[in-house]
Amino acid sequence: MWQPRRVQEQAAPPVETFSRRQRLAGAAVHLYTASGSVLGLLIVLAALDGEVEAALWLILATLFVDGTDGMLARRFRVKETIPWFAGALLDNIVDYLTYVFAPIVLLWTTGHLPEGAAGWVVASVPLLASCYQFCRVDAKTDDHFFLGFPSYWNVVAFYVIVLDTGELWTTVTLLVFAVLVFVPIRYLYPSRMTALRTPTLALSLVWLVTYAVLVVQLPDPNPWVIAASLAYIAYYVGLSLWLTARGGGVRRAARSVLGSRGD
Repeated sequence: MWQPRRVQEQAAPPVETFSRRQRLAGAAVHLYTASGSVLGLLIVLAALDGEVEAALWLILATLFVDGTDGMLARRFRVKETIPWFAGALLDNIVDYLTYVFAPIVLLWTTGHLPEGAAGWVVASVPLLASCYQFCRVDAKTDDHFFLGFPSYWNVVAFYVIVLDTGELWTTVTLLVFAVLVFVPIRYLYPSRMTALRTPTLALSLVWLVTYAVLVVQLPDPNPWVIAASLAYIAYYVGLSLWLTARGGGVRRAARSVLGSRGD
């Protein structure tokens, strides 16, 4: 007599457990990320006190923290050791303070923005544009790019101060980059990229060194150091544009193949 076969039950994969030391390591990484919020406060206080060099040093510290906390988070598997804590949300909160809000305050206090109502408007545009950018679910693509200008207002503020641009040039610069927030260019994510990752990280380190040298040299930075620093920016933007164009070509080709299969 025929009898139905029993469906063999698949055993659930074992749930990995983590030691107290591993969870403490994960918590320490989150605390390391959160320390950027304190640095953001110190940037604002330094800006209000007119301590421009101190504010720029603090911005450099936030760049270092933000450039390393992701690698530490992956190294110590914080998503698994502390799964109930939204590390990505923490990172966005800190980045908005240190990459957007504090640098705009610094530009305001250093007199690089127009006076009166025009200054308020110019200062508000990057803040509002970055609110949109930070809330986009696709702000970071699956293949590890930033979609749209990634709110590097700290870098913009750095060059405005180093180059001592006037109100007009500063205004134009801020408005142009605010518009680029909405333009779907894929910008490099140096610590997560795959192609050319090693040379890009090496050049990023060189850029950090030129940043420090230029702060030391203020208010009369060496033109050659400025040129070396801007060369990295040209590399970053140029490679971002090239990879965006190449990726767009690949996606168009893929859509063409899929379309032909449907015929």
